[in-house]
Amino acid sequence: MERVTTADLLLHPVRLRIVKAFLGDRALTTSQLRAELDDVPAASLYRHVARLVDSGVLSVVAERRVRGAVERTYVLRLTAAQVGLDELDKMSPDDHRQMFITLVAGLLGDFDHYLARGHVDPLRDGMAFRTAGMWLNDAEFAELALDMARALQPRMANPPKPGRKLRLLTTILLPGGEAGAGDDSAAGGPGPEA
Repeated sequence: MERVTTADLLLHPVRLRIVKAFLGDRALTTSQLRAELDDVPAASLYRHVARLVDSGVLSVVAERRVRGAVERTYVLRLTAAQVGLDELDKMSPDDHRQMFITLVAGLLGDFDHYLARGHVDPLRDGMAFRTAGMWLNDAEFAELALDMARALQPRMANPPKPGRKLRLLTTILLPGGEAGAGDDSAAGGPGPEA
């Protein structure tokens, strides 16, 4: 039997949505998960949850009897839900493309879910997106990544509690053009932002 990689496991849109539902150190029962992913048929949801449990991405942290059935509470094992560097190194350009498409499709779903709530107020809700360009050498880029990790890690450890809202932050870092390689923005002045 061929070993299933973490990327193979997470590149399914339903499994990716399940994993995202647990972000923010949440513990969810299958009933709570069904309520959040109410467009996914129950049998399909249970099958994907079982696959994530079998692979070690989700862990059962509690069980209780509810009307003769066992209701389990799950948590995400974040380290098991990440594609490792060795696995990334072995992926083909098409594998990377598929992983990126899955990420973007998930973002579109999250954004549609936000808009469907009605009465959206981006300023009040803290919703924003933009693209910014930075000219950085490798050492400056490494420093930026370290600064971001230092700023985010303590906040990612915050447990849910009254007054806190789950906020999703997705970072996408892409290499742009090289300075002096026909890119006029290297001459100075701010570049376009969207």
